[in-house]
Amino acid sequence: MSNDMTQIVVDRKVGTIEQRAKLFRGFADPSRLSILGALCGEPLVVHELVERTGLSQPNVSNHLRCLLECGLVNSDRDGRFIRYRISSARIATLLSDVDALLDVVAGGVEACDNYRGR
Repeated sequence: MSNDMTQIVVDRKVGTIEQRAKLFRGFADPSRLSILGALCGEPLVVHELVERTGLSQPNVSNHLRCLLECGLVNSDRDGRFIRYRISSARIATLLSDVDALLDVVAGGVEACDNYRGR
């Protein structure tokens, strides 16, 4: 780790570290990741999310509620429907960065017993 990165980590207050962990728990669910990935392309309504993710409508709705409460997704009324979108383009950037990181560390992540079944 570079000195600049070390300093950033050292400067973080405990509350910020806990907040990061809470944020990453929001991303840790495969269904929520699937929904966020679909919303990175464009705003969608629930039935479109069901089609794109293969999740059930109640499952999509429950996860959207969580994502809304956590501030990762916003919604707007569009006639009879509610259209959902990611709350920040940085979410799409983060998911893209995670994919790039996985290109490097996927083997270790797959082999790690600590990550199995979660």
